[in-house]
Amino acid sequence: MKMKLFLALAATALSAPAFADNHGHKHDASHSAMHKAHTEKMAKILADPSRAEDSKRDKYRHPAETFEFFRIHPDHKVGEYAPGGEWISRILGRYMDPGKFNGLYFSTTVFADEKTREGVKAGAAKFPDDVAKVTGRPATDYAAFTLDAIPEGAKGTFDRIIVMRMMHNLQRWNMADQEIKRMRDLLKDDGLLGIEQHRAKADAPYSYADGNKGYLREADVIKFMEVNGFELVAKSEINANPKDSANWPDGVWTLPPALRLKDVDKAQYEAIGESDRMTLLFKKRM
Repeated sequence: MKMKLFLALAATALSAPAFADNHGHKHDASHSAMHKAHTEKMAKILADPSRAEDSKRDKYRHPAETFEFFRIHPDHKVGEYAPGGEWISRILGRYMDPGKFNGLYFSTTVFADEKTREGVKAGAAKFPDDVAKVTGRPATDYAAFTLDAIPEGAKGTFDRIIVMRMMHNLQRWNMADQEIKRMRDLLKDDGLLGIEQHRAKADAPYSYADGNKGYLREADVIKFMEVNGFELVAKSEINANPKDSANWPDGVWTLPPALRLKDVDKAQYEAIGESDRMTLLFKKRM
């Protein structure tokens, strides 16, 4: 029997208190200096002229603020789930220390056709080279694997994993339980998992917020993560967009960057901008 992956809950989840800092330590002069260095490094990366096209989306995606909220440091071991267009990879590939940035790809076992399975494997295989081309660093600085082929010794070694605008696909493809559990296995005992996701209205009917329109209800995502061994640490409105009514017949793809309707009411959708998004941080529950 096919199990529903997300529960339709009406209860509002409250964020838990944030940690003392990204490492759980008290603030002191050395920590402040380190934070300043990290902030300056990220600012330099985002201002790089080579990001001319990518930077057009920064005003919607707030990369510096989002990565800081996820408590990502260059010396953390970080996994980006389903890198896709690699917009984020082109930032974190520069930001992370050598050997610390990993692409985490779909478990190939969930796909019925061989072509899709081979495509996922090919994406993982070329990830290090793709990031290296952007950063100018050696491909050996990066790694990638599919979640059904986790390398020996990798479990319990990741400080952070991020899942960016992908939870709706995991739900509608009936693979969320499996993938989140495998990501949980990769995290250290104090590891954190960050989620950014297109956000449906809290009172949206489940028929609209089941993932097929790209939007999910925030309370459903939080409950799902709790059921799968996580605890909410904090949530942020960094990526909120109150202009998004989140009820488009053609789903989130009506808005930029997809603009599924092409020239139909294009100016209206461009004025709205990219989707309203929840930004959530979870810790692995022991």
